[in-house]
Amino acid sequence: MNTDNENSLKSKKCIYDITKFTHLDYPNQLACIFWFSGCNMRCDFCYNKDIVFAKEGKYSFEDALGFLKTRQNLLDGVVLSGGEASSYELIDFCKAIKELGFLIKLDTNGTNTLHVKELIQLNLLDYIALDYKAPQHKFTQITHSNKYNDFSKTLDLLIGSGIAFEVRTTLHADLLDEDDINCIISDLHTRGYEKVYYIQEFLDTNKNIGNLQKPLRIFDKSQLLQCLHIQWR
Repeated sequence: MNTDNENSLKSKKCIYDITKFTHLDYPNQLACIFWFSGCNMRCDFCYNKDIVFAKEGKYSFEDALGFLKTRQNLLDGVVLSGGEASSYELIDFCKAIKELGFLIKLDTNGTNTLHVKELIQLNLLDYIALDYKAPQHKFTQITHSNKYNDFSKTLDLLIGSGIAFEVRTTLHADLLDEDDINCIISDLHTRGYEKVYYIQEFLDTNKNIGNLQKPLRIFDKSQLLQCLHIQWR
């Protein structure tokens, strides 16, 4: 990459917002969150509507690194979220974060497999949260994308990589029923996933992309397969 392109990348305001402190989003670590603008999915239940549709953010990489310099020895890690952070070229940014002494967690929909693979190979990520949006037969309906195969490759990559990661699904009971979640559980088990599977119940924020309300259906947790350890959030 030439110097002009590097400077342009550093100055581009691709970070929509910064959450300065969280003890919930990075397991066992005090962290901040960088919310990246834009996403290649349009999930109906997504409550980051403003971030997903944003063309630009408020902060550049340089701004974010400047903020981190004021948080050295106060925070343990950084969460790269969005939107979809992996849509951006993150290598140099992650290297700079590492040089400041922070751990890095990536929240991702798993559609940019090669970029995630490169970040892992360069030891630039310490933890990944992978969103399993829906089983294959409902993936396009839920995400309004045709990205299941890309997601699937990333899931296999993470399972074989040895990196610390989790798989999670946002559950709106009118969109995903017990059979759908069991399909996900069975797929994870078949692939050799042995970690905790997190299910996040939908938050009725009135700002989600699909303008969804509280589910009308009651989800029956007792119907779920027991081949994985499930934790509800």
